[in-house]
Amino acid sequence: MSTETQKKINFIIEGEPASKSNSRKIVTFGKRPALIKSDKARNYEKIFALQCPQLENLIEKDVKVELIIYYSSRRPDLDESVILDCMQGKIYANDRQVKQKYIYWGLDRERARTHVRVSTLETCDVPSDF
Repeated sequence: MSTETQKKINFIIEGEPASKSNSRKIVTFGKRPALIKSDKARNYEKIFALQCPQLENLIEKDVKVELIIYYSSRRPDLDESVILDCMQGKIYANDRQVKQKYIYWGLDRERARTHVRVSTLETCDVPSDF
């Protein structure tokens, strides 16, 4: 057993995440086109950084991430990738540590937000009926 005990953290991030697949826009630098993050994606990263706890000791083990993403309309795709990226360097060292994820879609027209739970994994058991 490792020296790091099992960790679990819960928190809520207010605001609606941008879908990573739809969060790029084309701009030109001189005559060269480039893809950059959309304004919505950059703004979400900023508000996430202000609200996300900063662990003194980042989780180094593999993790399970559970999210309930409440959108303000039915339009956005369920996409957790920006959230996982935003937790790098605040909760865990790298989003490659995410070995299990449970993502749920919710609707709250008045208060878009994401409920986040991250916990360390001892093993990554796959259900026996898989």
